[in-house]
Amino acid sequence: MAELSDDMLRNALAGLFLPDGTDLLDSGRIVLGVVGNRVNLSIQTSPAEAPSLAALRDQAEARLRAVPGITSAFVVLTAETPAPPKLDARPASKNDPLARVRHVIAVASGKGGVGKSTTTVNLALGMAAQGLKVGVLDADIYGPSLPTLLGLHGKPAAEGRKLRPMQAYGLRAMSMGVLVDAETAMVWRGPMVMSAITQMMADVEWGALDVLLVDMPPGTGDAQLALAQGTRLSGAVIVSTPQDLSLIDARRGIAMFRKVDVPILGIVENMAHFICPDCGSRHAIFGEGGAQAEAARLRVPFLGAVPLTMELRAASDSGQPITARDPDGVLGAIYQRIARSILAGLSPERRALGPNP
Repeated sequence: MAELSDDMLRNALAGLFLPDGTDLLDSGRIVLGVVGNRVNLSIQTSPAEAPSLAALRDQAEARLRAVPGITSAFVVLTAETPAPPKLDARPASKNDPLARVRHVIAVASGKGGVGKSTTTVNLALGMAAQGLKVGVLDADIYGPSLPTLLGLHGKPAAEGRKLRPMQAYGLRAMSMGVLVDAETAMVWRGPMVMSAITQMMADVEWGALDVLLVDMPPGTGDAQLALAQGTRLSGAVIVSTPQDLSLIDARRGIAMFRKVDVPILGIVENMAHFICPDCGSRHAIFGEGGAQAEAARLRVPFLGAVPLTMELRAASDSGQPITARDPDGVLGAIYQRIARSILAGLSPERRALGPNP
């Protein structure tokens, strides 16, 4: 397949105009990126103006999809200030800061409060238990949880112009939580968030890793879209509680990843039930089986259900993840089983996981 060229993309978008008559290509309001045979276009707008650009967005998307060699095209209207416009094709492998990372897997949820960060850390430990070299990037800028979950203290050391990732339980880790004071309020606009996330990928010496798990920010906004578009993701794992309120947002997350052609590796049902520490009985406080039913409806793998226990809560708060504290216990075994299912779900060309020097 021929490489997508600047001229091919410009020709596809030629003759499209903003409502005020300005040529879209000359407007200075677009950012277009190419990853392999996928094309992503952002058009800067404002909330008030966005409805008037809906037809233009659909036209641009249809034209890009019609270009030979493009397998998927996604056009989004964004109210944030993008990077300086640059309409050129960038091979995914050139100057890739994660070139030595074999698999980048996003762990996402449509909303916060579903235990996504706890799940990410324990899945990372479950993968490390398979003998893999694993890293964790805490991309939740506003509410970084990794320092607490892994008991990280101090600041990362520098290695030349890059930072060394922190080390904990055999994992390499980086989080905004170790770069700023714990009491600092993160009052950042969208472009600042995306810049910080990009720097934590590009300016950290991750080294050779088999898997880098990215603890995604909750939601489906610009930060999530930038990660999905700008990173060679091997797939995404969706975390949800069983309740309908969480599942509604999980559907949006799945739809976003599908829109940008990122494989859905499966759904984890977190807080599937609460186990009483006194009598051992199960209580479905968020309902039960909702995520499993949703996985079947959406035709994506159901990776497993994780109960909520006092032991899990205490381990997370103490910086001693349950899969590290008790890898052979009930919860440790669940996380390891889910981790194996995720790795098995990688497409054959992405699955090879031999020793990574």
